[in-house]
Parts: sequence; C-alpha cells; structure tokens
Amino acid sequence: MSKITAAITAVGGYVPDYVLSNEILETMVDTNDEWITARTGIKERRILKDKEKGTSFLAIQAAKDLLKKNNTDPKEIDMIVMATATPDMPVAVTGSYVATQIGAENAFSYDLMAACSSFLFGMSVAAKYIESGRYKKVLLIGADKMSSIIDYKDRTTCIIFGDGAGAALFEPNYEGLGVQDELLRTDGSGRESLKIDAGGSLLPASEKTVENNQHVVFQDGKTVFKFAVTRMADVSEKILERNQLTGDDIQWLVPHQANNRIIDATSNRMKLAEEKVMKNIHKYGNTTSATLPLCLWDYEKKLKKGDKLVFAAFGGGFTWGSMYLTWAYDSK
Repeated sequence: MSKITAAITAVGGYVPDYVLSNEILETMVDTNDEWITARTGIKERRILKDKEKGTSFLAIQAAKDLLKKNNTDPKEIDMIVMATATPDMPVAVTGSYVATQIGAENAFSYDLMAACSSFLFGMSVAAKYIESGRYKKVLLIGADKMSSIIDYKDRTTCIIFGDGAGAALFEPNYEGLGVQDELLRTDGSGRESLKIDAGGSLLPASEKTVENNQHVVFQDGKTVFKFAVTRMADVSEKILERNQLTGDDIQWLVPHQANNRIIDATSNRMKLAEEKVMKNIHKYGNTTSATLPLCLWDYEKKLKKGDKLVFAAFGGGFTWGSMYLTWAYDSK
C-alpha cells in the first residue's frame, strides 16, 4: 500500500444573517468607516443575534452544509475536532453536542482551543489521525461566536470580530495529495497581550469580575500586531524554503483574516501576487477559529486538484504557524 496522506475532500460554511457594518458601529463607539477600513480592511461582520444560540449552532450549520454538498452520511464520520475559543459552556464538550446534533453517532469528538490558530492546529491533528490509518473520515470544524465575549463599548476590539463557522472533511489519499508539511509555534510570553481575565481557574467568575467587566476580550493592539506581522510571515516563508518552493509555485495563500496589513506582509514575504491571496476579511471580519475554513468555503469553486496552498494563522497565547497542502479535488 502506498503512503497515506490526509486530504481535504469537502468544505462547508455558515455565517449569520445580521450584518454589523462600519456605519452601524459609528453609532455605537467613537469610530468611522474610513478609520476602520484603513487600519483593518474590514467593512462589515456577521453577528449571531439570538442570545439562546451559541457557537454550537454555527458549527452545526457549517457541518450540515458540508454533509449536504458532499452527500456524506454523518454515521460514516469517525471523529469530529471542534476548534473554538468560545465553547458553549465550560466542561461540557461543544464538539460532542455538535456530533450528536448532526447525527454523527459513531464519531468521538473533543474541543481544541488555540485562539485564532485553533483551526490550523486542528488541521495538524486531523491529518495525524488520518495518516495513522485508523480513521477514514475526520470532520474538523472551526466556529466562534465572538460577539459573546466582545465589549461593544471598546472600539479596539468591537470593530474587529465577527461570528461564523467553517468545516473541512479529511480523508485518506493515495496520490500524495493533502497535507505535506507544517510549522507550528507557541510563545507564552504573549499571554497578557490578548486574553480574557476572568472565567478561568486563575480568576473564577464572581460578582466583582462581572462588575469590573473582566469577561470580555482585552487586546494590546500594538504588541499583537507587531508580533503577528512578523511571526506569520516568518513561518510562511520558512515552509516554502523547507519544501524548496517559491511564490511562483503556490496557487493560493490561505491566511488568517485578522488584519489586511498582516495578510499583505505575509504574502509580500512569500512574493505572491495579490490574486493568489484569499481574502474575505472585508465582509466577515475576524471570525477567529472560522477564518481559514470560511476562506476555503468562499473560494472553493476556484480551487483545482493539485493546487498548492499555504495556510497561515496567528492567535492569542501566542500561537501561530503555517501549513503546506495540495488540494485534492476539482469543485463541481
């Protein structure tokens, strides 16, 4: 038997209907469309307004979209990796609930959290399970309801994040297609620069933490930007060098959609033409764990079998990395 590689064989996605535009944000905080667009590239983001629905709702819709498009029986799925920074609740695994709700009764599931790098790290995990030969269908879902942890009076964060979900199905490939290489990194020195103070074991929820507004995202924008713009570009350039590739060999860069300037810095280091860079930040903002699969969802019809893709992400923690993958199918 030839070597097993882990290939993406289907993608799905979902974003809520409600559009939070820059113009609406102008009525909520001291900001304006020109300022937001110039600094981030974001024009609007999608928000899940229903307070009774959490991240699992987004994930379930994305998974159902994938299963329907690919005509896959959920009972054939062996496992589900739920990449998210906003699980429905502590302790109870969100991925387990998602698996049950989509009818994946034979799958085991767990949550994976690496902030905005969650889906990228999840790709590595899904690939290893497939490459082991033990599992045939691994569903990786990236989903976040970021609006649940954002302070809409804080203009440094509320302009950035949106809600959404994307999914990718990994299956064995015997043509050498799929995941080829990865370069994943972490650095705990960045822990204080992008975080939520309260709600964990270090500072459990209390009346005081609620009064102090410590259950929302805090970001030291300058520090995060400086670190992200260099680290994301570094690993993307290194993965090309390690595989003896140049920008001319790559068909697509699939970057985390955090900031247009970070995306551009990464593509410039790789010497990629603008038309080779997937971007949807202008309409979704930063959906955290969902940005990479939502790019695949939006660009799926442009992808061709054999295309060389480089994924890149950066997240809180700090976490970051890059992955080199060859696409395994022509879109129908």
